[in-house]
Amino acid sequence: MTDGTAPRRPVVDGYPARPSVRAGEILRLHVSTRAERFRAAFYRCGPRPRLMGRMEGRGTYAEPGSHDTDWNWPAHDVAIPADWPSGVYIAVLGPDTAGSDVRFPAARPPVDAAALDARHSRLLFVVTAREPGHRAPILYKVPLFTYHAYNRSGGASLYGALPGAEDRRTVTLRRPGGGTGGPVKGRPDAHDPGSPRQTFAHWDAPFIAWMEASGFTADYCTDLDLDENPELAHPYRLLLSAGHDEYWSERVRRHVSSFRDRGGNIAVFGANTCWWRVTPDATGTAISCAKYPPGAPQGADTDRMRGAPDHWWETEPENRLIGVSYRNGGGHWDGPRERLGFTVQHTGHPVFSGTGLRDGDVLGAEHHLVGYECDGAAHRRDPHGQAVATGEDGTPDGFIILGIADLPTAPGSGWHTAARENDDPRRAATFGLYTRGGTVFNAATTDWPRLLRLDPRVRTITRNVITLLT
Repeated sequence: MTDGTAPRRPVVDGYPARPSVRAGEILRLHVSTRAERFRAAFYRCGPRPRLMGRMEGRGTYAEPGSHDTDWNWPAHDVAIPADWPSGVYIAVLGPDTAGSDVRFPAARPPVDAAALDARHSRLLFVVTAREPGHRAPILYKVPLFTYHAYNRSGGASLYGALPGAEDRRTVTLRRPGGGTGGPVKGRPDAHDPGSPRQTFAHWDAPFIAWMEASGFTADYCTDLDLDENPELAHPYRLLLSAGHDEYWSERVRRHVSSFRDRGGNIAVFGANTCWWRVTPDATGTAISCAKYPPGAPQGADTDRMRGAPDHWWETEPENRLIGVSYRNGGGHWDGPRERLGFTVQHTGHPVFSGTGLRDGDVLGAEHHLVGYECDGAAHRRDPHGQAVATGEDGTPDGFIILGIADLPTAPGSGWHTAARENDDPRRAATFGLYTRGGTVFNAATTDWPRLLRLDPRVRTITRNVITLLT
């Protein structure tokens, strides 16, 4: 289910004690149900969901908790087989009643992760590699912090007002949701209503399905793994992120920067990346974020404010690492948006090989490629009319703008801007890349993964980028 309707009773809900587990080790699940017993079926998400195993346990009911404290539900340990490949896994939970089976019937197995997605009775975890970098040149970063920032289990997320709330808000990772299995803050996606935006099924799963079907091999981790292990990415050639990877901790950013400086490559097939800074607690079970400037009213649009303590751009602009920033791309659309694509340039670059694109052509407009959020670099036009990054916003020297989309200015466009350093009206989404140690590519729009099934030129560029960087 993806429509949020009330489930039949008895409900089985749960969450992992930690969002990742190494193959061959123990995964601890916390489960609450009024059923006497429950079952779980474990699917690995790839080109198609693959049933990997099952478990059952004795049911115990526990009350839901608050958004900001560990729910402390009854624990059940599951031994993860050593031969399970690294990947994103979804557990489908259900009551163990006479004749029941929580597997999908053979006549209708799940065709994709959206078929597994639901607002209850699901939980997501990542199996990490036993030998990092041994079988795969790519490390895929699953944006767990962002999933939980939008997760409303327990009544709140990192958004909106709370009576008596302090400027710094905390959410626990030990509650249902966080990729799937919980209520999500946000409006439906007008251009892809099949799953809520801030879930694994919406952007990450389609990208992973295409990537693995295209023959690329990756290991997987959460951003909590990257936060805790400064050398986790070092055995890999490419660190990859897709869709909406908005919340980064200081250690994640430091460790990813170190990876780049040592020659590691980074590809971001998304936008609104590294916009907010979060701080995990000492146990790695909660994150906090100071989103409101002192004295600002709770629930206000903090993207349009200055002085927010955990805005990356106000203290250490994120484009110093990723090349572009949400404040220069400028914002997001709430609903349907105009047909906007990237006008491409430098089409002799290997990134465009095999696309047939020429300078001045427009990429992806027919499928609304730019949005729902987008990023950009401060830029000017040279005497030939090409967009050139100025670097005044922190974008590294040598950043090559490969495509640019000037953003709408009409009040009725539905486009919402974000705060920035100056009032220069030039706002554009810019995709491109630069090299400093390693090479960093940034697609600069959240909807890049959505077009993988719609636009062969987007598929070719994505394949070229991954091939070049691995």
